[in-house]
Amino acid sequence: MQTLARGFLHGLLVVVPAAGTLYVLYAAVRWIDDLVGAPVPGLGVALVVVGVTAVGLLARNVLGRTLVRWAERLLASVPVVKLLYGALRDLMGAFVGERRGFERPVWVDLGGGARALGFVTCRRFDDPALEGWVGVYLPQAYNFAGHLVLLPAERVRPLDAEGGQLLAFVMSGGLLEMSAARTVAETSLSALRPPTRRS
Repeated sequence: MQTLARGFLHGLLVVVPAAGTLYVLYAAVRWIDDLVGAPVPGLGVALVVVGVTAVGLLARNVLGRTLVRWAERLLASVPVVKLLYGALRDLMGAFVGERRGFERPVWVDLGGGARALGFVTCRRFDDPALEGWVGVYLPQAYNFAGHLVLLPAERVRPLDAEGGQLLAFVMSGGLLEMSAARTVAETSLSALRPPTRRS
């Protein structure tokens, strides 16, 4: 019975994540198909991909950039729409734009020997009262939320880690394999030093 129970639990570990992922993908495809009224399953996703790619290519030429600036000025003239559009644009830019915001992983000295993993999102403030301070985003585990904290730069140390992997490590609660973050978590506090950047 113990062998069967262990086999069942191990099966759950394999089946539930795979089934959940497939279901989410299936639901997303169905939702997009229904949204665009595609008669063939999957055609909606293909149309969306082609449309987004075409907009991206158009936005890279002179005429496209002019149209994008005009559209942004139009959206900026409506207060609530401006807030929503600006937030979504900045969020997308942080992940896939030319000014990606999660490419500077760091650990933060919280005091008392505690450390937190995060990303430097702002290295300089115009306010003289914040000279020498940096903005650090601390993501939360099992959540798409986080906290933005302002810290003196001397309490922030860079990590030699890939930003996407570190974000996934933190959001998983430390359960995913992440060699750079595991090194930080498992090394004694006295051995934590700012890593040297590879040239």
